[in-house]
Amino acid sequence: MSAPGSSADRLQDAVGAARPGGRIDSVFGSWEFFKLWVAQVISATGDWLGLIAIISLAERISDGSEGTAIALVLAARIAPGFFLATAAGVIVDRLDRKRVMLFCDVGRALVFFALPFVDSLLGLILASFVLEILTMLWSPAKEAVVPNIVPKEKLTTANSLNVAAAYGMFPVAAGIAALLAKLSEGFADEGWVNTWQFNEEGLAFYVNGLSFLATAAIIGRIHWARRTREERLGTERGSWDLGGAFRELREGWEFIAVNPIVRAVNIGLATGVIGGGMLVPLGAIFVDEVIAGEGADFNLILFALGTGMAIGVLVASVFQTRINRARVFPLALMVAGAGLLVAGSASILSIVVPMIAVVGFAAGPIYVLGFTLLHENVDDELRGRIFASLLVLVRFCVLIALAIAPILSELLDGLSDSIWGREIVLGGLAIFLPGVRLTMWVSAIIIVMAGGLAMWSLRAGPGSFLAEAKSEPGS
Repeated sequence: MSAPGSSADRLQDAVGAARPGGRIDSVFGSWEFFKLWVAQVISATGDWLGLIAIISLAERISDGSEGTAIALVLAARIAPGFFLATAAGVIVDRLDRKRVMLFCDVGRALVFFALPFVDSLLGLILASFVLEILTMLWSPAKEAVVPNIVPKEKLTTANSLNVAAAYGMFPVAAGIAALLAKLSEGFADEGWVNTWQFNEEGLAFYVNGLSFLATAAIIGRIHWARRTREERLGTERGSWDLGGAFRELREGWEFIAVNPIVRAVNIGLATGVIGGGMLVPLGAIFVDEVIAGEGADFNLILFALGTGMAIGVLVASVFQTRINRARVFPLALMVAGAGLLVAGSASILSIVVPMIAVVGFAAGPIYVLGFTLLHENVDDELRGRIFASLLVLVRFCVLIALAIAPILSELLDGLSDSIWGREIVLGGLAIFLPGVRLTMWVSAIIIVMAGGLAMWSLRAGPGSFLAEAKSEPGS
């Protein structure tokens, strides 16, 4: 029971106040979250558009080393997460989150307005580094705010909408990039056009900068109960001392270690990403070597994955009140791993496509359910650190997956060739065993193990969250 007038009371009052009737309330939970979601849609479109334009610019100014240039720019987008993301969570927890988001949006807009005039790879790398730091501050601040403006019973739907906003805007951004490229071709070769860099990338950067200013304008109009300075800094550590910052970092990681639900989500998502991330560099190779297909077949597999994820997210949203998230989360991981194992074992497209759709159907809710569990089980004062820590783990695991998968595939290919000649016969049936298939099996096993580890974490918790789930209605 919180004390009268406490931050928890004010936050609950804010959620209660943000419940107007009508369609917006029934879908989004509150007008304030609807505004935040619109801001996310604009911001995500800008993020994808900016990434496309940055990669295009890196390729243009690379001076013959396109692959290296693009890799360096992408590394600049990933590297800050390893060293600064958890510290960013501490900053978010100790500052006013609305001001953090406004600062980051305006900062990203200024960087993109400057990018048309960058003509060196070093400048592009530095700009990418700054953009990633600002994004690292913006993301945990946004995640920490969601439970303050969404009723608890709508959190699963809110996270489903967040997933749609984050990843559904990529094709939209790609379409905008194509339109801007066509538009730039129509400009006459005049002085003012060259001065202001109204070329393909320049137009994309300008539009991107405007998108972040629009996001800032929307964020500025969102209202929620904001914590006092004393609540942000804490009564015992009311200053920005270095020891206090390290103490808060330690508290965040200790909370992850001792809280079974938070630990399960971190283990499940991070470990599962290693397995799932291996598909990125291996998918096209699998289609070429195992299925003997073409590029269109790989696109069909990607379509099946995306469609399955969309349906999975929709089902998780519709049945959010009838499922127990602590039980479904590890089971979804196991189903995704099992589906990938079957898909990796098949050699014909008519089996691979539906099984990849099953993988997507199970994988879609994993992100939604995981983030909802964190929203429901992490106190407001720790939320920024917990989400930042999760982002660190996920980024690290993605990098591991992208780096290890091609190497592991080649090693297993050589091993399979030397031991079995890349083929074994079981019961008169010849089974082709290239390295890419073996690596996909490894990926599937990792995802299943991630589900098992998450389930173990939940069973190991005090009172066993899974045991409690069995007694809940609708479980």
